[in-house]
Amino acid sequence: VFVPNLTIGPDVIHSCRPVVEIPFEAHLMVIEADELIPRYVEAGCDMILVHREACTHLHRTLSHIRDLGVSPGVVLNPATPATTIEHVMDLVDQILVMTVNPGFGGQAYLQSMEPKISQVAEMISVSGRDIDLEVDGGLAVDTVAGATAAGANVVVAGSAVFKDPEGFAHAIPAIRDAGVSTRS
Repeated sequence: VFVPNLTIGPDVIHSCRPVVEIPFEAHLMVIEADELIPRYVEAGCDMILVHREACTHLHRTLSHIRDLGVSPGVVLNPATPATTIEHVMDLVDQILVMTVNPGFGGQAYLQSMEPKISQVAEMISVSGRDIDLEVDGGLAVDTVAGATAAGANVVVAGSAVFKDPEGFAHAIPAIRDAGVSTRS
């Protein structure tokens, strides 16, 4: 295990799939995810992301995800250079840059990741492929603008949404608006 907690596993995804129409993304923070990937596909995931640092054979793992009929993505931890995924740019539909160290929700956003987000955005541009650039960790109304200005077009905002005293209906549009204003 890469991190000691499981937020939503394949059983929950399987239970939700018949009644939820939005795409499901599984971010597998586990070492050697290959054994788990089929369970998430069978449960109904549309996208599966694996950590660069946790896959011995990243090329093979990403190809396996695509062969199972879902969209593959790769995740970079804060200390991992963006250049370590250049060899798999043609295999991914999504790249996720962690803006906290993996583990638990509620950590502070690492603004120092913004140059890395920009670097990955440039790598995507050079590739000529339509690859989403996602960020995860510490994203909230006051931090999302830096991430989207650096090039992110997908944002994970867990704690900021779930802990907002005014609820989801307030948090989601507020974060979206704060991020969108920098991309206009």
